[in-house]
Amino acid sequence: MSVLWDRLIECQEGIIEIFEENGTEIAEPGLDHFNQPENGWINRVWANDHVRRAHIDVVDARANRKLWMMHVCVFPDLNNDAPIYGFDVIAGPNKVTGAFHDFSPSSGGYDHEMIKWYENAVKDFVPTRERELPEWARNIFTDSMIAASMVKTEEEISTIIGFALDNLREYFKQVPLYTGSGERDMTIAAQNYYCYNQQQNPHTPNVMKSLGLNEQDVEKFCTDMLFPNIV
Repeated sequence: MSVLWDRLIECQEGIIEIFEENGTEIAEPGLDHFNQPENGWINRVWANDHVRRAHIDVVDARANRKLWMMHVCVFPDLNNDAPIYGFDVIAGPNKVTGAFHDFSPSSGGYDHEMIKWYENAVKDFVPTRERELPEWARNIFTDSMIAASMVKTEEEISTIIGFALDNLREYFKQVPLYTGSGERDMTIAAQNYYCYNQQQNPHTPNVMKSLGLNEQDVEKFCTDMLFPNIV
């Protein structure tokens, strides 16, 4: 169908493989309703002793809407001050309309060693066309976040996919080093702040509805499942 989509499906499979290698898949209460592979909607979660939630969400609407979307987010455990891993991409058959990747601060703040590692890893990459970030995104992402739009060349998308996979592998290697370094209440506050700001993004539910998903399902999913608050 599309070389670009083929590369992104390979990326999806690579991310799931990394999650399988580093964690155990868990049945998160209520999420099974939104895991509908027969309808092109995938939602799966893994965890280990150092990561409380490694989530992949894929909406595959290539056949009827000519679009494909993936969201990946990894939260460290609550006694761990490591950053939050994020990777999001939405693509048509010939271009990626948006690709976003970051190690975003949790209770360890912007000066955390893992964020410094990430910043060094991506420092030489400049997207052909950068996406300007709204206030909610500036509240939580680092200045080194990859925010690319209208990616049309296989070389550029391959570079972004390479960062997403390589940095995810490195994330799982480094995050155990910081178990026990986080204060639980501070980590809960930091991760809830991240989730609150992500929930301010109007594009996610709008895009999911435009891809043909049930509107009530999308509203509940985006409120309760995509970035769930810790209570």
